Order: sequence, then C-alpha cells, then structure tokens
Amino acid sequence: MDVLSYIRLACRNWLLILLALVIAVTAALVVTANTPPKYVSTISMLVSGQDREGSLSTAYQAGMLSAQRVKSYANLLTSRRVVSQITGAEDVERLQRNITAEAVPETVLLRATVTDTDPSRAAQLANSLGDTFTRLIDQIERPTPNSRATVKVTIVDGAETPVAPVSPRPLVNIALAVAIALFVAVGSLVLRDRLDTTIKTSEALQRASQSSVLGIIDYERDARRHPLIVRERGRSSRSEAFRSLRTNLQFIGVDRQPRSLVISSCLPAEGKSSTSANLAITLAQAGWRVVLVDGDLRRPSIPGYLGIEGAVGLTDVLIDKARLRDVIQTWHEPNLSILPSGRIPPNPSELLGSQGMRQVLGSLTETYDMVIIDAPPLLPVTDAATLAAITDGTLLVARYGRTRREHLARAVETLSSVNGRVVGSVLNFTPSRNSRRYGYDYGYEPQVKVLTNA
Repeated sequence: MDVLSYIRLACRNWLLILLALVIAVTAALVVTANTPPKYVSTISMLVSGQDREGSLSTAYQAGMLSAQRVKSYANLLTSRRVVSQITGAEDVERLQRNITAEAVPETVLLRATVTDTDPSRAAQLANSLGDTFTRLIDQIERPTPNSRATVKVTIVDGAETPVAPVSPRPLVNIALAVAIALFVAVGSLVLRDRLDTTIKTSEALQRASQSSVLGIIDYERDARRHPLIVRERGRSSRSEAFRSLRTNLQFIGVDRQPRSLVISSCLPAEGKSSTSANLAITLAQAGWRVVLVDGDLRRPSIPGYLGIEGAVGLTDVLIDKARLRDVIQTWHEPNLSILPSGRIPPNPSELLGSQGMRQVLGSLTETYDMVIIDAPPLLPVTDAATLAAITDGTLLVARYGRTRREHLARAVETLSSVNGRVVGSVLNFTPSRNSRRYGYDYGYEPQVKVLTNA
C-alpha cells in the first residue's frame, strides 16, 4: 500500500478513528482525575575524603577514596538500615520504593529524591534522609570508635517543599492517549484491510476470476424495492452500467459469440438473479430476441422479479408434462420471453444435466439470439456447473465487499473441471460516487415482487 492508499483507508473509516480518539481522551481524563498527585523533593550531598596530613599525595588519595565510595553510597541511601530510621517499621518498604538515589556522573555528588503525595512530607523525609545518612557514614567510616572518619558526607542543597506535582500530567497523558489511539486504530484498519480477501476492485476481480471484467454495477438505494432498470425510463446509473455490460458482451468473442449464457455467483445473495433479469431486458431493448430461463430449480426468483406466474415452466417440460412453446411467456418488452422454472423438483441437478435439457437448450438457441439462464450459486450445489458444461459460456457475478477471492478461485476451478467457459465477470453493488453514503445495504434480498407484466 502506498501513502495515498493509507489516506483513503483513513478517510473511509474516519468515524472509527474519531471514536477511538474520543474513547482515548476520555480514558486519559478519567485516569488523570483519579490519580493522586505526587510531589518530588530532592537533596544533594557531597562525598569527600578526610585529608589528615595536608600533603598533596594524601589529598589525591582522599579524592580517589571519595570517588570509590560515592557509587556504593547511592545504594546505601535506599537500604533498610537508613530508611528505617526516618519512618515506622510498617512503612519501610513503601518508602524504599519512593526513594531514588543516584551518583552524579563524573562527580562525587549524591542526589536523593523522595516522592510523596504530600509536598511538605516529601521535603521533610528528604531532609531527614540526608541527616540520617551523614550520621551513618560518620559512624561506619571510622577505623576505630575514637578515630576520625576517613570519608565525610556533607549536605550541599537541602530539600525544599515542591510547589507543583510531577504527576499526573494531563497534557502528557492526553497526548500519549491520542498517540496510542491513533496507532491502534490505524494499525487495526491496516491489518483488517490486509486480511480482507473480499473483492473491492475490478483488478482483484479480474485476477481472481481469471477473466475480463465486463461490467461494474453501481449500488442504488432504491434497488431493493425496484431491482429492475425499467423504472425512470432507464436513465439511472444502473441502467447505464447494464448497457455497458451489453456492449462488452458483444465483443467478448468475434469468432465464438455465445448464444447461451449461464449467469451464476459463488454464494447466494450476490445479485446473480437481478443481473440476469436486467441483462436480458437490456439486450431486448437493443433489438435482440432474448429468452430468460429460470434455471434455479431450488429457489427460483425470476417470477418474483418480473411479476409473472411461475407455477409451470422448465421442470414441466423436462418431465414431459408440458410443451416448450406453451410455457414460455412474453414480457412487456417485445423481444423478451421468459421460461419460468416451474415446480421445484426433488432432483434438480439430474434434470439440468439430462438429455431433455440439452434438447430444450438447442431449441431455444435456434429460436432466439441469446439464451440467458439464471443458475444457482456455484459453490453450494452443482446445478450451475452442470449447465455450464452444455452452454456457450458462464458470466460470474461477484458482490462488492462480500465475495471472497478464495470463493471465486473455487468457482473457476469448478467450471474448469467441467470444461466450462468463463466469458467474463461482473462486480455488483459497487459503491457509487453519486450515492450519499459510502457502502451498501447488506440486507438486500432478491425475493421481490415487481408487478410489471404487460
């Protein structure tokens, strides 16, 4: 992903990023408000060696002794022996955690800091620590009880009562919370985008389907109630998209122009039935003699789209209960005929792969310029693959943001196993720039009654 891709990803998910920032800032304010303030008081001490003789050599030795001692004294400052003399036995461990001692680099200075929730107590403890430590060093650095100490610790800067607390720091907490929220939110979005295998671009669809993308159908809010393109006199963006699909379909094979076309998808609810109906309407409007066959013998939906009676149809022809010309219905488009599925049989795959189906398909291709078959999804059942084996080609329909690349790969593999020809693919329900919102309604269902029968 390049920088522009990251920017687009952030723009598409700005509401999620804003929500993460609000939660982070709120949490930082709550934590800050419930954190007791802490004050730090500091005391500085000088470690020096005692020069008994006053000579240069003894002075040098005293300086070396001081430098050697200062690092050990830093650890001694926080020892239980020192701390227990300035507080009660029950508070020794707590106070040890609140005392920090360090040797100032390249010097013989010791610096001790005491942290406490009360500023006066912090200063008092720091001064008591300095007094106690100087007395202790004076005792332990005497070779004999009556001799002079070899090392002396002197308080240089006494502890003063702090004015402002060192924590909490509201601005720092808020800035840190914002940084963490941005990192987590943007990181999660990028990770989700990387792990998302759904089809969202025509390039991804072309790679996954191993075929040309013949159409990109925009999403329209009214498509749920009005799935057909005959409304508004065919001036909608979806109507134009299907006209573009019709044009591309005419040029997919000059020497091998398909006369029978199966339209299917990987899984249900990806728009294959609405694509079949609208493509048939678009071809009929261009003067083609088209017959739309409802080949979904499990969940037929073409009669519901077109507002026709579907009780008698293809199934009845295949079991010799009706003649083909008697069950074909004419829609209000003069060049469009409909062959409903008829009653739902117990063995759809066997009927669609039978010799009778081949004869029906042969009769239709002799009479019409284009036979469009709305088939069931490829992955759940084998009906579409069975039809693909006896037709001129298959058009795969993928739904934006729902169809996965691995599903398309399995669908293409299924068609290849029966020598089915994939003539192209269609990306359906693509977010339109003219839409007021980005995205589409996942609740779209194809079972819609549209009474437009003439």
